[in-house]
Parts: sequence; structure tokens; C-alpha cells
Amino acid sequence: MPSATGRKRRTFGNTWWGKAWVEALEERAKLDPNRLPRGRTYARKGTVSKLAVGTGEVTAWVRGSRAVPYRVTIHMRAFTEEQWESLLGMVGARLGHVAALLDGELPGELAEDARATGADLLPGPGDLRPKCSCPDSANPCKHVAAVYYLVADEVDADPFVLFLLRGRPREAVLAELRARRAPASAPGKRVRAPAAPGVDPKRAYTRRIAALPPRLAVPGTVGPPAVLDVDPPHRTGWSSDTFAELAADAAERAWELLVMGPESGAELSFEEDLARRAARRPDTIAELAETAGVPVRDLAAWTQAWREAGRGGMAVIREVWRPGQAPLSRARADLAESGLPGEPKTWRNRITQGDLQLRYGRDERWYRFVRDGEGWRVDGPASTRPMDLIYPP
Repeated sequence: MPSATGRKRRTFGNTWWGKAWVEALEERAKLDPNRLPRGRTYARKGTVSKLAVGTGEVTAWVRGSRAVPYRVTIHMRAFTEEQWESLLGMVGARLGHVAALLDGELPGELAEDARATGADLLPGPGDLRPKCSCPDSANPCKHVAAVYYLVADEVDADPFVLFLLRGRPREAVLAELRARRAPASAPGKRVRAPAAPGVDPKRAYTRRIAALPPRLAVPGTVGPPAVLDVDPPHRTGWSSDTFAELAADAAERAWELLVMGPESGAELSFEEDLARRAARRPDTIAELAETAGVPVRDLAAWTQAWREAGRGGMAVIREVWRPGQAPLSRARADLAESGLPGEPKTWRNRITQGDLQLRYGRDERWYRFVRDGEGWRVDGPASTRPMDLIYPP
């Protein structure tokens, strides 16, 4: 909530795991609830300096009522070897947990699983042992409480801070997780995977090149995408469903490239690819337009043109240019002989007669448009012959 001066009040915990740290302090760690609000005020005033997080402890200086700042040290109870074994065994068994941690995320499922193993990463009753050089004997004093809240910033930036406070730094945790995924030579013993055998350079250069294996048969249909083990990290704003949709779309484009050849794999512009995707799923036009930051009306027109005449149809609804006189003269002559009411009117690459309009594209093909309210819409595929569009089959 904004303050009376209009400034937005400083909050602590901008990620869910940072908020979980704050909630654990306020609800689970059994700290004096009357002291925490004063600590928040101190933290917001910028009284804390030189905050450092080390293995199992936090240190900082907090400016109080006297000239010399108070020294604050907070120790957090470290996990036992048994707790580390349970925690790392659980994390190592879930590739999604490891991937999220490496991406700077702490999945909620990981935190819940850790608590279930008896190795809760967040502080509980008796886990925090603070010490302050001020004369206040309360637990916590306002100086300690201020440091507690600012630790949330450190947890926001790197969830491995929670592992560090429990006794092991990031490098040690990752090394242990890598070791657990290496093959074992004996029960209970983890060893490094053997290195791949090398090839002598001279033999490599003199070796005859084997023939390429035969090309595999192209499948008749596009298969479904693989299902992700866990959702992508929260901060990305993506979901498993979104990735599945993108993977299915990429697979379909790859399949078209195999079936129809290189001409089907031409690089598309952002707008063209947007129209192509919307043409596959017309019910997503509004959602795609909002995400891409384009007007819904424009995307709907692009999509309709793409369905009727592909990227060429989309190009002629967006581009006006001056072609040579030869193709325009032939189209005017065809229209004059068509018997349609009115006289053909030419403007740049467009020739209009009544409710029919022909547009000439840079691909040297003509596109048929029909009146649609106050505008025009593409009506069918392109042709090199204007007469084919005046009297479509």
C-alpha cells in the first residue's frame, strides 16, 4: 500500500521463496511478534550495512541510537549428516529440482519434499540463535529483526542461500548432486564416469569416411511432444502447457519441411509466424495479439489472409508499391472485358472495379480481394493470370 507521501512501501521477499523466509520468521520460528514490526521499520530506513551470509551464519552492522553501529550475528542450526543425506538423495532423484536450482529457482515442491524428509530449509522454532551488541535482551531485538528481513533479499537473489545457512555452500551441494548421478562401482560407493576413449589424430585423418546411413522414412503424422517433469521456473512466466504447444508447433513445421521440401521452410517474419500460428488455432487470436502487443483486428486480418493465400496474401494486405505498367495494363484489359459494372480504377498495385479488387504482389502474382464492409479481405489463392481471379472456378 502506498504511504501518505505517495511512495510505495518497501516490501521483503519478491519471490515465493523469499516470501516463505519472511513467513517462516513471522509464523513458524516463534519469534516475539511485537519486535518484528520495529525491525521492518529499521530495515526500511536503511540502517543495516555490511550484511554478509556465510556458512550457517549472518553478520551485519545496524545503526541504532548511539554513534557506533551495533554488531549483529545470527547463527542458524546446521543440518546433521543424516539430514543432508535425506535432502540430497531426494533432490538428486528429481532432475527437475536440480535444473530449477541451477536456474536460480526454488520449486515449491522441492521445499515441501525437503520438509517431508526432516530437512526443512526454512527456519523453525529454535533454528535461529541471534546475538546483538545492543543492551536489549529481547529475542529478537529490533536490530536483529531488521537483519532477518533483509536476508529475504539474499534468498530472493539466490535460493542456495538457504542451503548455505544450513551448513553447505552452493559448490558443495552441486558437487554432491553430480556425484550421486555418476555410476557406482560398488554398493554405496560413487565414482566418476570413465572418460570416453580417444582417437589418435593420424588414424582419424587417414580413416576412410563411411557412407551415410539411409534416410529414415518420414512418419505419416506428427507425434505428441514429451511431457515435462516439472513446470519451468516461476520467474519465466512460462508453463508446461505453453512449452508443449510450442514443441508441437515446431514438430509440425519440421514434418512439413521433410514432406514438402526446403521451400516450405522459408524463414518467416515475426508477423508472418504470428499469423501462421493463429491460423492453426483461430480461438487463440485474442490471446496471441495481447501477448505480441498487436491489435486484435490486425492479427485477425493477417490470419484470414494467411489461411486464404499464405505469406503472399498477408504481404499484399500490408504493403503498397508501384509495379511496372505491363502487369497492370493486362489486368485492366481483362477487367474491361469481364462485363463487370463500372470502370477499373488503378492505384499503385491495386485495381478496383465495383466490389472486386485485384492486388499485384512482389512475387509477381495477383490476389483477389472482395469488399468486406468498409474494407477488403483476401478471397482465395493467388494466380499469375488476372482472368483466373475475375472468374474463379
